[in-house]
Amino acid sequence: MSSSLTDALRSYIPQGDGLLPKWMLLVAVTALFNTLQNFVTTKFTRRLYSSTPNVTPLQARTFGTWTLLSAVVRAYAAYNIHDKTIYDMALLSFLIAFGHFASEVLVYRTAKLPGPVFSPVVVSSLSLFWMIRHYEHYVKA
Repeated sequence: MSSSLTDALRSYIPQGDGLLPKWMLLVAVTALFNTLQNFVTTKFTRRLYSSTPNVTPLQARTFGTWTLLSAVVRAYAAYNIHDKTIYDMALLSFLIAFGHFASEVLVYRTAKLPGPVFSPVVVSSLSLFWMIRHYEHYVKA
């Protein structure tokens, strides 16, 4: 029974070479949970943007929708890692995420380091660096 479950789960893991496709899927699945949180409660969004006392349910749902879109792009890239267009879109999604979180910390001061914003800053910057570093490997230009 457990081997059939393992085999079933393994069939969903991207078959692309290297760890980047698997990382992209992990990030996408994690983003799905974050999306659900944003539609159900503002609690986690309020923690992320801790310097902003007026996080509204509308803002949380908008953030959840943005997170869902990013998850879809990244999941699609995980399974199509050699497709230049989708690779570029996923790379840009991490650049936009990093820009967003960095500006919230440094410009708007709605989020603080250290704090919950640390995780998305690390994930977006690490992913961005990884994708740029291995661009030629995955995308044969």
